Amino acid sequence: MYFFYDIFISLLSFGMRLGSLFNAKIRKGWLGRKESEQKIKQKLSPHDKVIWMHAASLGEYEQGLPVLERLKQTHPQHKILITFFSPSGYENVANKPNIADVVCYLPLDKKKNLKRFLSLFTTDIFFTVKYDYWYHLFDELKKRNAKLFIISAYFYPKQIFFKRGLGNGFVSNLKRNINWIFHQNQDSEHLAKSIGLLQSSVSGDTRFDRVKQILSRDNTLPLIDEFKDAKPLLIFGSSWQAEEKIAKAISSLHPKVKIIIAPHSLKRLEPLKSLFPQALLYSKAPQNQQKISDYSVLIIDSIGILSKLYSYADIALVGGGFHSAGLHNILEATTFGMPVLFGNHYRKNPEADALISIGGAQSFKDENQTIAFLSHLIQNPQLIRQMSDKSSAFIASQPNATEHISHIISQNPLR
Repeated sequence: MYFFYDIFISLLSFGMRLGSLFNAKIRKGWLGRKESEQKIKQKLSPHDKVIWMHAASLGEYEQGLPVLERLKQTHPQHKILITFFSPSGYENVANKPNIADVVCYLPLDKKKNLKRFLSLFTTDIFFTVKYDYWYHLFDELKKRNAKLFIISAYFYPKQIFFKRGLGNGFVSNLKRNINWIFHQNQDSEHLAKSIGLLQSSVSGDTRFDRVKQILSRDNTLPLIDEFKDAKPLLIFGSSWQAEEKIAKAISSLHPKVKIIIAPHSLKRLEPLKSLFPQALLYSKAPQNQQKISDYSVLIIDSIGILSKLYSYADIALVGGGFHSAGLHNILEATTFGMPVLFGNHYRKNPEADALISIGGAQSFKDENQTIAFLSHLIQNPQLIRQMSDKSSAFIASQPNATEHISHIISQNPLR
């Protein structure tokens, strides 16, 4: 087990080093890992007691953040460390205000690397989010008497745990090291218990706690009020090319419907401006001489306002589901109570299946199916209300995962 795993980590290291010569994203991760220890030394000491959250990327960070915030409240003297595997997660958090004392990359899972890294501080609580598991990291943390947890865990049949050979070693690693596993749903817990991972409970998904908080904040965007002008509003959130083609078709079929397009990346702006030459750019609206309400399409060229935009929507089409990258976050739209539509690439999003099953959402295999359903929906306000009510009820019915997780962690005494 160790032999083959260590070969895999060595190959991963070599691949990252080689890839850094040709790929900017890989290069950022490779160079960033070289700076991690220095960042730790600047902010932490070996005597500092630390609460450490590890997230593979930005989505997992968002899931873990409510728990981290609660633990910070209950353990105010502890320092906070957040590590990432992916540059996309790291770059979105490290350069913005956050509750961490240190944000850095997780070292590659080699014993020598980890021993040196872990000697720089004292870990009291460590938790990883969803499914990012590292064999030597867990062993080394347990040797140092840290308390280890997995939150928002999502086990599924194709994971390595359910394969003979290498999977058995990982299962044994979790059994001896993890204090508790908090599962998103019962299916995940049943799978885990089928391989002997008994130290667990169903807590729900912490992301629901986060999106419920969105409802209580001020989501006002006066410019969007003016743009909507009391007309039906369709938002294409985190859009890729497929969703933008759908937006083009809907704008032609239903010219009275207002459309907002918030692309998943600002690199989509030029293609969007070519596709919608008469659209208004959000950043240009304050200086625009024409009435904002006269425009039918608004392109968002700013970051960080998508969840507020959803508060104005009547229907949301969330991007990524027609792309191999997979579906983006649907909960920010769902929490405002509206029909939520998306493509069918969402294997690791159990909330998508749950929302479809109660009638608050719908998925589609291609753009033509989506256009047809959207047209039907736009012409049937009663169906919009029905789906909206089901979306709202779905969010309201979710348990307080953060409270459940915090309670059990508090039952595991610290040093």
